Amino acid sequence: MSRKKVTIALVSFFIILAAVFMTYFYKVTRTDAKVLPVIGHEGHRVTDFAFTDQDGKTRTITDVKGKIYVVEYFFTTCKGICPKMNENMTKVYDAFKGNESVKILSHTVDPKKDTVGAMKQYSLRFEADPQQWMFLTGDKKELYDMARYSYLVTASDDTAAVDIANDFIHTDRFVLVDREGQIRGQYKGTNVGEVNQLIGDIKELLKD
Repeated sequence: MSRKKVTIALVSFFIILAAVFMTYFYKVTRTDAKVLPVIGHEGHRVTDFAFTDQDGKTRTITDVKGKIYVVEYFFTTCKGICPKMNENMTKVYDAFKGNESVKILSHTVDPKKDTVGAMKQYSLRFEADPQQWMFLTGDKKELYDMARYSYLVTASDDTAAVDIANDFIHTDRFVLVDREGQIRGQYKGTNVGEVNQLIGDIKELLKD
């Protein structure tokens, strides 16, 4: 066999070997896209709302239309689970800071005390950009109705919480909402592992 034919054979062999290796590598390392559940009855979507953010601006569902967003309920004077929750929420905020497709809505459960001014002061602890991380106050019934009927969260135990007028939603859950307004996950906001899972799930939704 001539030297030219040997060279061609060797080149062909290595091309085939490389193709086989790349196919094997792809099959081994490829991971199927994670499919997140849709929570709630068929067709459930977050309803419209009108709350006031830390800058006194009215926020509605238009502000999160087509966005992925995370929801929580807390109150600024809380000495129980809220500080830990918002410490963990900063992990979410930092992971997507500046990403216009990701928002955070932090609702008060005590609007009587959590005025716009109080929410502003609280938000400054986290250097929160009000365009991305909104601290919302407003009518108590509307805030609670959104929690129960749109975000599908209920009260959780917190021994340091105060029962506000015997009707106090104080949940430790972070709720993940997709671009279509569907609930795609609920996560324990005091648990770093679940918060990291939330961050990962947001990244999955961003691929869509």
